Amino acid sequence: MTLSTINQRRFERFKSNRKAVWSFWIFTFLFIISLFAEFVANDKPLVVSYDSELYFPVFKSYPETTFGGEFETETEYTDPFVQDLINEKGWILFPLVGYDHQTVINDLPGPAPSGPTKENWFGTDEQGRDLFARILYGFRLSVLFGFSLTIASAIIGVAAGAVQGYYGGWLDLTFQRFMEVWGSMPQLYILIILSSVVQPSFWILLVFMLLFSWMGFVGVVRAEFFRARNFDYVKAAKVMGMSDRRIMFKHILPNAMVATMTFMPLVLSGSITALTGLDFLGFGLPPGSASLGEVLAQGKNNLQAPWLGLSAFAAVGIMTVLLVFIGEGIRDAFDPRKTY
Repeated sequence: MTLSTINQRRFERFKSNRKAVWSFWIFTFLFIISLFAEFVANDKPLVVSYDSELYFPVFKSYPETTFGGEFETETEYTDPFVQDLINEKGWILFPLVGYDHQTVINDLPGPAPSGPTKENWFGTDEQGRDLFARILYGFRLSVLFGFSLTIASAIIGVAAGAVQGYYGGWLDLTFQRFMEVWGSMPQLYILIILSSVVQPSFWILLVFMLLFSWMGFVGVVRAEFFRARNFDYVKAAKVMGMSDRRIMFKHILPNAMVATMTFMPLVLSGSITALTGLDFLGFGLPPGSASLGEVLAQGKNNLQAPWLGLSAFAAVGIMTVLLVFIGEGIRDAFDPRKTY
């Protein structure tokens, strides 16, 4: 049976799992919406028509003088004076939500955090920022961070597991002892200490978490290489003089990737929850970032405003549940016990 036929049957098995398929499409839809968050929630208009000219503030900054104002600074489109200037000679088209994740709303009906209204669907946080916008941008940030960490972890973990499982011997023994020592370290405390010493950005925090996250892939890949290195086709390739690198990455690795693929959605879900946890504790992304964990922390500190904690908890919960269902579908599709 050819590889294309096997993959086709795997795909058919995944499609037969309706829960996984629906989860995949819902997650994809939410992620695509978050990728274009600037076109959904932004305090800058999508299009401005002024004096028969079209302007696109989402893509480019314009000084106030462009629209008849007095200052050379960037236009504040939420200013009623600026809006009146533009409406005299044109029109403004704002996104569906007229705030981004950093916009502080000054005309709230009450003190912040304020509850859900027609203008602020999920309410506002304790600094008067629109909660829907922060959830939307935070969803995108969390998923992009999770994808980046999962891919980087997979590359390092697969390479390490392949070398370890293929060569075995003292190399495998030495590396296993290193992983036992490194894996026994208190990961959360180390991350907190590092975050206390260095103010983490997106990429710095990614490197910090990558110090430990790659180890989860090593075990599954190492086991596959241990099993496959004694197969007849591998021995035949060695007799023919094929290089170890070619044997490892062309002949054995495709089989090992089956276990890796089933493991990746779980790592992605774990990466997102780990980022949320660090942000909740105050050791994650810098203040002001669109962080779901930071919204959860605000919910803990403002129990009189339940919309804070509930909104962030629902976003994280929906995200992780969808990823778990997708992971189950991939696991069943790639299950070697299934007949092809």
